Amino acid sequence: MLPLDTRGEGARSPDTRSLYAKEQVLLRRYLRDLNVVRLPPTLDEYVSRVVRPTLERQQHNGAIAVKFEAAYLRPLDFADAALVDARRIYSRYAARGTPTRAEYKALEDYLFKEIAREAGRLGMAVHIHVLDTFGGFYSARGSAPHQLESTFNDSTLRGTTFVMIHGGWPLFAQTESMLSKPNVYTDISMMVLVAEPRELANTLRSWLTAWPEKVLFGTDAFDGGADQGWEEVAWLGASTARRALALALTGMMRDGEIDRPRAEALARMVLRENAAKLYGTSVASR
Repeated sequence: MLPLDTRGEGARSPDTRSLYAKEQVLLRRYLRDLNVVRLPPTLDEYVSRVVRPTLERQQHNGAIAVKFEAAYLRPLDFADAALVDARRIYSRYAARGTPTRAEYKALEDYLFKEIAREAGRLGMAVHIHVLDTFGGFYSARGSAPHQLESTFNDSTLRGTTFVMIHGGWPLFAQTESMLSKPNVYTDISMMVLVAEPRELANTLRSWLTAWPEKVLFGTDAFDGGADQGWEEVAWLGASTARRALALALTGMMRDGEIDRPRAEALARMVLRENAAKLYGTSVASR
């Protein structure tokens, strides 16, 4: 999504400068994997020679989704960018020069939706990092779930499945409203690391009452260094998720909203069956 010179973007804030450099490293790796020596001169060639082949290669190698971490760098307000404008901006700066912020945003907006459409064509879901607190100067407003409504309502993206990763925490009510879109889901990854079980249980109860088939288990297990390996993170995330789910379902049974068989069914749906159905994978039943 960032094929042009990003020095202008990186200069806007010291908090994201290093991230833009990493994006350029990733782009060079994608080009190298495709044996593309230099950036194509036109946007149409970039899409046909880089974007689509990269996604096709990833899907062929087993990828079930493509993830956007755009919220670390910009708001999630992807607009409807005109193709003619995106073509002009790309061609002007493909060989040299640095786009203005407005120009780069227009190109990003176009490429985001182009990538999302292509992912949908290939049967891959689109994961979007949606979490309002991740770093001291991270933009909470820019990553709010409602920022994505225009994307979810885009008629050209009806064939793409979106998953709001991290559940938009703590704006879970906004997330719930977005789950009304037929092709939108959410997971509880990272939420299981930043929320206490009872706090998470309240969110799960609300979601499971309205959209039980849209909620997916996740931990966001990662390697936090010598004192916190991915194993510890995975254990904490899984333990919190199970405790929170048990609290939510128990409360729903006590209030007469569901019976025990339904509670057991909901637990299976959240922990494995919803994801298996979404991604087209098989799970063993017990």
